This record gives sequence, C-alpha cells and structure tokens, in this order.
Amino acid sequence: MKQKSIGAFFGGAGAKAGAKQEAVKDAKPTKEDSKPETKPKPVDPASDQENDADAASRPARKRLRRAVIEDDDDAAPGAALKPAAATAPAAAKQPDAPESELEDKDTAMADAPGAAAQATAVPAAAPAAAASTPTKSAGAAEDAKADGAGPGTASKPAAPIASIFQRPAVRKAAAAAAAAAGGSPAPASAKKAGGASASPAKATASPAAKASKGAAAPAAAATSTKDVAAPASAAAAAEGKPAAGSLAGKKEKPKARAAKAAKADEDGEGGADEVMVEEEEGGSDEDPISDSDDDAGGEVNELLPEGAAGGGGGGGKKAKAKKAAGSSKSGKGAQMEGVGSGALAAAAKYKEQDIAPAITWKEGQPVPYSLLANTFEAIAGTTKRLEIVALLVSAFRAILATNPPDLLPAVYLCVNRVAPAHTGIELGIGEATLIKAMCEATGKSEANIKKSYEEHGDLGVVAVGARSTQRTMFAPPPLTIASVLKAFQNIAQVTGAKSGDQKRGMIVKLLVAAKGNEPGYVVRSLQAKLRIGLAEQSVLVALSHAVHLHRAGPAALKQPDVKLAEALEAGAQVVKQAYSECPSYDMLVPALVEHGSEDLLSRCHFMPGVPVKPMLAKATNGVGEVLEKFTDIEFTVEYKYDGERAQVHVLDGGKTVHIFSRNAENNTPKYPDIVSRIKGLLKPEVDSIVFDAEAVAYDPEKKTILPFQVLSTRARKDVSVGDIKVQVVLFAFDCLYLNGQSLLHKPLTERRAALFGSLVEKEGELLYASYKTSRDVEELESFLNESVEAGTEGLIVKTLNDTYEPSKRSSHWLKLKKDYMEGVGDTFDVVPVGAFFGKGKRTGVFGAYLLAVYDPDTETYQTISKLGTGFSEEQLSQLAEAMRPHTIPQPRHYYTWDESLVPDVWFDAAVVWEVKAADLSISPRHKAALGLVETNKGISIRFPRLIRVRDDKSPEDATTAAQVADMFRSQAVIRQQKAQDNQGAEEGEDE
Repeated sequence: MKQKSIGAFFGGAGAKAGAKQEAVKDAKPTKEDSKPETKPKPVDPASDQENDADAASRPARKRLRRAVIEDDDDAAPGAALKPAAATAPAAAKQPDAPESELEDKDTAMADAPGAAAQATAVPAAAPAAAASTPTKSAGAAEDAKADGAGPGTASKPAAPIASIFQRPAVRKAAAAAAAAAGGSPAPASAKKAGGASASPAKATASPAAKASKGAAAPAAAATSTKDVAAPASAAAAAEGKPAAGSLAGKKEKPKARAAKAAKADEDGEGGADEVMVEEEEGGSDEDPISDSDDDAGGEVNELLPEGAAGGGGGGGKKAKAKKAAGSSKSGKGAQMEGVGSGALAAAAKYKEQDIAPAITWKEGQPVPYSLLANTFEAIAGTTKRLEIVALLVSAFRAILATNPPDLLPAVYLCVNRVAPAHTGIELGIGEATLIKAMCEATGKSEANIKKSYEEHGDLGVVAVGARSTQRTMFAPPPLTIASVLKAFQNIAQVTGAKSGDQKRGMIVKLLVAAKGNEPGYVVRSLQAKLRIGLAEQSVLVALSHAVHLHRAGPAALKQPDVKLAEALEAGAQVVKQAYSECPSYDMLVPALVEHGSEDLLSRCHFMPGVPVKPMLAKATNGVGEVLEKFTDIEFTVEYKYDGERAQVHVLDGGKTVHIFSRNAENNTPKYPDIVSRIKGLLKPEVDSIVFDAEAVAYDPEKKTILPFQVLSTRARKDVSVGDIKVQVVLFAFDCLYLNGQSLLHKPLTERRAALFGSLVEKEGELLYASYKTSRDVEELESFLNESVEAGTEGLIVKTLNDTYEPSKRSSHWLKLKKDYMEGVGDTFDVVPVGAFFGKGKRTGVFGAYLLAVYDPDTETYQTISKLGTGFSEEQLSQLAEAMRPHTIPQPRHYYTWDESLVPDVWFDAAVVWEVKAADLSISPRHKAALGLVETNKGISIRFPRLIRVRDDKSPEDATTAAQVADMFRSQAVIRQQKAQDNQGAEEGEDE
C-alpha cells in the first residue's frame, strides 16, 4: 500500500508545482541576459559539459559537475523509475512577479501564490495521471486561465530539467532542444513518460489544471509544468492507467503494498519477488531502524542496470545480489560476500544520479522548501524502498553541496518532528485551527473548506485546491526549509490564553507564502501526519549515503560498485547504531557531516538525559520452543510485569532525575513520588545511572501489585505527591549506564550485576524483578504459573551473554505468556478506525468498532477485525463518549479497508486498544498483513474482546502487519504440534 501524493488528488498538478519554480527565472536582468544571443557551438558528445547544456548559465552547477558513468546507450532513459516526474524534485528561487505578469493589469498588486503567468514559456507534458482523470467541470479551464494561466512572457526561457536519474545523453538532448527552440518543445524523455509532449498553449489547459467537482484549480495547475513532473511510467501511459500514487476516483481507497506488488508480478514487473526481498532485508517487525540486515534492501530488480534483472523467483537474496554484481560494469565478476543486494543496487544507481538539475538556488543561500515538497511528492508516488532512498539521497546531496546547515532541518521535516522526542516539543495542530487558518489565508469561506474536506478527507489536499483569492501588495518571500522548521518549532511552543490565535496567525503566514504543492505538505506536517510512506529507517539510510557521497567526492563514484556498496552499507549500519543509542538528530547530523561515519560512535553515543528506545521481546509458543531455540545458550527468565515501561535517568547522585516512557516521552511530571524517593534508593558510590524498570500499580496495605487498568487511572500531568491515589512500585530489571560508562554493549550478566550493586531494594518503592535460571522444563512451567498467580503477564526469557539492543524486538528476549498455551501467541494492540451505529438496546452508542493494525513500512493502518461483543452497557457508553472527539468526515488516505466493511463513522488513528482473540485466520476482507502469508488475502482475528485501553502507546506502537503474520505462522505451528501430540497419544492407546 502506498500513500497518495498531494498532487495525485488533482491529476498530478501538485507534482508539477515545483517544476514551475524551475521555469521562473529571476526577473532582474543578469550580465548573461544582456549579452547578445549566440548560436551554441557543436561539442563533443563525450564532453562533460554537453551533459548539462545550461552549465554555462549556472556557475553553481558547473562547479558541481562530476564524472557520470553511463550505462548502455540502448537502455531506456529512466526505465528504473516508474514515476518519471517524481525523480527530480525541482526547487527554485521564487522572484516577485513583475507588473507584466500580474493577473489584473489595472493594478500593481501581486497574486499571493507568485508569478504564475509564465506557465506557457516552458513546455509541459500532460502526465498520464492527468489524462486519466475525468473532467469534473467544464469551466475549470476558464478558471485556470482567469487565475493567471494564460500567455505570458519570460525574461529568459528555461531549459527543461531532465530526471535526475536519466542518462546524460537524454539530458543533453532535452536541454539542447529547449535552448534551440526557445524552450518550446518537450524533450524526448517527456514523450516516453507521458505518451506525447504538450504544446505550450495546451500545457495550462491539461486535466491537471481542473479540480474535481468544479472546485477551483489548484495553484500548481496555473504554473509552468515541466516534463519532469509526469508521474507515470511509460507502461502506465501506454495503457492509459493512472500513475503510481494517483487517485483514480474519489471513492478509491488505498491498496496494500503487497497487493500492488502481486499485481505487478502478474503484469510481468517482478513485484512479488521484490516484496519477498524487501521483507527479508528490512523486516523489523517493531521498529525497522535497528534491523541488522540491509536497510536499503528490497526491490533489487528495480534499480539494477538494464538487463540485470532476473525473471523468476528462486535464488534468494544472495543469488540476486550476485546477479546484480555481474550486471554492473565496474562490479562484474566481483565477490558479493558481506554486501547487501540493496546497497549494491543503490551504488549502481548513484553513479547515474545527477544532482545539478535540482539545484536552482545559489550556493550559500537557504534551500527552498519546494525541494522537500517535490521530494515528498515523488516519494508518495512510489512503493519502492530503494527508489525512496535514492530520492532522499538526491535531495540531501543537493543541500550538502550548497548549504550544509540546512540538512538538519530537512531531516526533521522528513521524519515529521520538530525536536527530539524526549523534549516533548510536538506538533499536532487540530483540524478546527487549520480550517480557520486556511480560510484566512485563501479567502475561502469555512463552509467551502469544510465541504472540500468532506469530499477528500485530507486537509492537505484541500489546502492545495483552495487557491488564494487574496491579493497582497508584495508577494511574500518563498518558504525555505529552515524557515518552515523554525515556524513549526515556534508554533509548537506557543502557550498561554491566546495561544490559539497566535498559532493560527503563524500558520496563515506559512500558507500565504506557500506555493504549488507546498501548502499540502505544510498542513500535513502541522497535523503530524505526513503519511507519504517514508519510514524513519529510510531517512537514516539516505542520510548516511548522502553524507558519504558528499564527503568522498567524485572519487567514490569511480569505485567498483561492490567497493562503493561496502562503504555505503557499513556507513548505514553505523548511523543506525548511533541513532539507536543517541536518538537526537541535533547531535547526530552535525557530527556525521563534520566527521563522517568512521568516527561517529565516539561522538554520538548513549548518555543520561537522552533516552534510548527500549529493547523489546518476541513472542514464543511455549517452554519447549524456548529450550529448542536456546539449546546451547545460557538464559534466564524474569517476571513480565503488567505496568508501564520506565527508563530512569539519574545524575548528580540523585539531584536530577528523568523518567521516560517506551516512546521517549518525558514522564517525570507524572511520577513525582518516584522522583522524590530515587536519591534514597542509590548506593553511596553511585553518581549517575540509567536503569530499565516497570512502573506497576501497588496496594501498600495488601502488599500486592495491581492490574494495568488501575495504573491507567493515574493522572498524567501536573501531578502533586499529595494528590496521588494510585501508588506505584518500580521493578528494576536492567542497567544501561553507570557512573559515566555505557553498558549497552555489555552482556546481561554484567548489566544485572551492576544493577544489583547500585540500588537498594525497598518494599513498596523499588524491587528487583523476580527471576530464575534453569533449563528444567518442570521448573520453568512452575515458575510461569507462579508469575501468573502473582498478577504478572507471564515471563520474559533472556539470554545471559547478549548485549542490550535499543529499539529492536530481539530474538534474544522472548515473551512467554499463559495465553501461548491456549493457541494465540499474544494479545493485539489495535487502533479503532471506525464504528457502526448500535441497534436495539445499543441505540445511541456505537454497537461495534472496526479495528486496524499498523504497517510501519507503508505508514498505513490495515483493518484486522470488527469488535462488537463482550461489552457492558456502561463500557459501550464510555467508549462512545471517548471516541466521539476523534470522528472524521472521511477515512484517512492511509487507511486500508474493504468496501464491504465501510463503517457508519470514521475515526482518526488516535487510540490504542489491547484485545484478546480466539485465533487468527486468512481473510479475503480484512487487509492486515495483506499478501504476507497468502497472495491477495489478509489476516483477521476471530472473536476479539477488549482487554484495556493502552494510554501508554501511540497508534504507531500498535501491533504491526509483520507481527500479525508471524503470529499466524506461530499459531499454525502450535496446532501442528497439538495434532502430532494427539496422534501420538492415540497411537499409544492403540498399542
């Protein structure tokens, strides 16, 4: 399943917006403009300057020229990438509109979106997506013309920018043709991508310029749109299909990634094999950042040189890697041991990558936000992980080449955050505030905005479609990456009585200055719901690759593919490890840019005050499986307490204490009682310590622990010790840092010894987790029963000689619950995304809920079941009251569901429920883990019942699609074992 881009909702118009910026030149004449026009002299086809026809007019580009290794001449330009448009994020300095370009010639007031009348000065190929979009309004073209899409003049024709992945010969031909014809003809690449080039007169009248249902055409439609903006592959264009990421109709819902891949496989595109490789290489089921395999892996065939892609399945990851090596000119015959196929494919692709066309600002100037907006648009148009990484690498390299300080804000905007998680500075602006700001910025009525929102269900799409009708005396300066992040940070930190008005005013300024597709991504970012299918692991890999290529310079691209791939892979692993131990981009990015990955771990490491994401456990089927997995490995078992994860950071001998949740949320204000007692629980020799623990509700009179439901009733903010009604006890089980030394890389035996030597146990305040070290089956089963009787969830099995692995669900820790013996490997953390109205006694409340799990790879919520039984009337009333504030008019574009399961009410993904189910089954209707177990089918849970609301988890922490698939497979193993046991028992009776 792939997310929809902003431009896809309007036939690709948003994707074109950035291309307009490349076309619009600075209105002020330059020295070069004043020179008489001379006919260009013929140049050697092998010349480097011929690869970029406009190098002479762009000194910055000329300085950045590098040797480009070309593939075979007969290879189709840009064949490796489906969305030809998306591969070249265009961003340009945006000049104030001269009077000749004003929409109203009788006034000197500039249109807020900027000078759009130059649209016809450069060619624009009508993308296939636009061609396939039905015209909703006969007057849309007239509206576009009235908004400034008519003929205009340009001080200097701009050569079309070829795709950054196209071969130099194609870029040369496109640029030369445009220069010779004054920018009129579309380059050959546009004809291949879009089917036919569009004349300048038709460029502004393409279907992309017509908003659905007669709505005003989006700003992007009235701007110049270059051929690079066509978001369709040649195959899609030929067949008349919508491009990847386009919206074929208002009611079309997102399709799961696996289903798309399966369909691509049927069409001869190798999609099924690509998904198999992606799952093998990127398959962390909890948090992909720490996956030990090749993170750039997956979709090997997509980025291989022409002719290298294999046809059939078989061979596996290693075979495909060797095939990739053999296909590369520089890597032919090389040994592939230790090099991931994804890194090899990336290395080959980077040699074709040309960042110069994307750089339209001067060196040292702030990088325009349009670079990121167009990169987001491109990413939203593809499901291919390597392609996504390559797009980010191109953008990051462009930033590094011109203004390196802008890389940090760019990374924050890519991960949709404004500060490290532990600072508590977060966005998440409500819809009401955004709608009011959009009204003020565009001049639209609130009714108009709400109607459009009800139609599209995405305020980002509404923001692009709601073209400004306001006029300003002076066009605001274009948005830059740094200015957007700074504005977001200011908005997030505004507090006080009139904070709502202040935030709205800041948002209005952003929207007024935003152009093309920028408003859509500004709005989505403000909602903290970028949702373009960009996983954080991809950002980390792209960051690592871009910095390596920047620091190594042109010499790196002259290395054999295998050599470059080795360096890329090693660097990515270091960057991921550094971020897992020190999850702060404020520290990571500057250190990486200045010192590279070679010295990164010594400069960016775990320290008190910056929480690491916790190590998590995988599910197991029973004691027998534990003994089988750990045959020759020492292990211990601990009680698994039913509370809230607490990572306690202590500095200065207890004077400073921080308590962080599993999501790095600062829970210190929630537990003032724990903070007040920590100093008295330290042994004298301890100055600083970080220990892992579980905060559990506790009954001091009965001296017993209480269920999580009791803990969840405790207030979360502004808690004073005197008002606390629910007491808690800490059960400490690991030590991560002690007196200036990180213990993350020490074995559990040493970490546990450090823990026992640092803290003092005290009843009702702090205790060590109960544990047992044994290999005896009866002892382990007895200990499991004891843990359940003590009020815990079961046991955690831990290997004694392995290190702490932050943010990873590791096979070195296994969960052993009583539930496992009953057939289901675990409970499920699900997100309610919809509800059905109750009938009879349930009239007035929701009678059933539509539940979903989360897929971090595609950033989608996939339905897994309906929940409608086991509720008391009181519970139904409470749940309905709690969920009503989360109702939304339309499903989010990142929801995946079946048409037969459309609820009466849709919810925003905001709440996590823990449910228990009887078992799992293959489902043709539910979309959880679609294609991961059975082609074109998902998995559902049967007879779910609500256990509790998980206030300690965010929707992104819900059970993942990969985990659901694993649970289904584990369930099958349990059933097979039971069948064999029963068969053996029957045979014994017969004997």
